[in-house]
Amino acid sequence: MAFASGPLEPNDFLDPRCPFCTDAWAKEPPAHPIDADRVLARLDEYFSRNDMPAAERHLAYWLAEAEEGRDLVGQFLLRNERIGLFRKQGRGPEALAEAEKTVALAERLGIADELGGATALANQATAMKAFGIAREALPVFRRALAVYEHAPNADPYRYAGVCNNAALALADCGEYAEARRLYARAMALLGQIEGAGPEIAVTWLNLANLAEAERGLEAAEGEIADCVERAWDLLDRPDTARDGNYAFVCEKCAPTFHYYGYFLWGAELEERARAIYERT
Repeated sequence: MAFASGPLEPNDFLDPRCPFCTDAWAKEPPAHPIDADRVLARLDEYFSRNDMPAAERHLAYWLAEAEEGRDLVGQFLLRNERIGLFRKQGRGPEALAEAEKTVALAERLGIADELGGATALANQATAMKAFGIAREALPVFRRALAVYEHAPNADPYRYAGVCNNAALALADCGEYAEARRLYARAMALLGQIEGAGPEIAVTWLNLANLAEAERGLEAAEGEIADCVERAWDLLDRPDTARDGNYAFVCEKCAPTFHYYGYFLWGAELEERARAIYERT
């Protein structure tokens, strides 16, 4: 007598509890979704005060809850956040492994070529660039950008972020003309958003780095000075919200000001970031 090949499924050995109850026939128990809005709001609180250990514990706890509840969407959201967290901490292998899992979830959910999936792809490519594999990141960035380019409801802030990060990878690979085009697109997108001055400042500093890479420090001195001064003007505007995001941008930009010899401005940005983190 032959047996059927393949693994057993629940409907091979479970009977429904009653003729009208079919839960037991399901291949997986029903999902129990996490409260994603509440979880991400608390995560933002940790980021606003630069408390990375608390943020990591928070993400680990809720990821375990999402896995226990078979909440694939929740797992996707939380793993996306973990990519950035590990990247900021310089934990390359963990960031890259998390990125692979996140993109695999996007494929499983059928959203890899939608905006949610494009975010995961961009995060994966950004991690790849950060940890020394910029050339391999380019096709991943281009796939993400293709989704944003054809999505009528794309968030301009997120789209600009992908443009900026893709341009950084292109600059690393010597593809300066395409990098400039993406920086220009990022500027145009951010110009649509009220209060996006800090992010535009970051783009100006990226352009300063690009000019140096393309033509050399001495030959590009005038363009670099113009870019750095434009960035400072944006960061020093009195109407800019001095919040956690501003502190993060100040901390991120300060080394570039120091590098180009603007030591007082760099020190001022470091002090502003420190004061905001202490206050929050």
